[in-house]
Amino acid sequence: MRHTLKKQETSMLHAEIEILMNERQNLLKTTGAAAVFIANLDCNKLPEGTYEAAEMLSNCLNILSEDTLRDALEKVKAELTPGE
Repeated sequence: MRHTLKKQETSMLHAEIEILMNERQNLLKTTGAAAVFIANLDCNKLPEGTYEAAEMLSNCLNILSEDTLRDALEKVKAELTPGE
């Protein structure tokens, strides 16, 4: 009985880790897309009401570690082509 319970707990932890890993990949993809968006943004053409949101997004990206930002950009690099 104890062995079965341990096996179930291990299985549940494995499933949770898989969910978290998939979520991380989705967040990296979203972060990479946001970083590319900010990098290509022409702030002179930005509607006045969006300055605060753009600054907030930029600040959030700036506090990421270099490794995380690099992973995020690598995640979207394969999906971007020059000129897009």
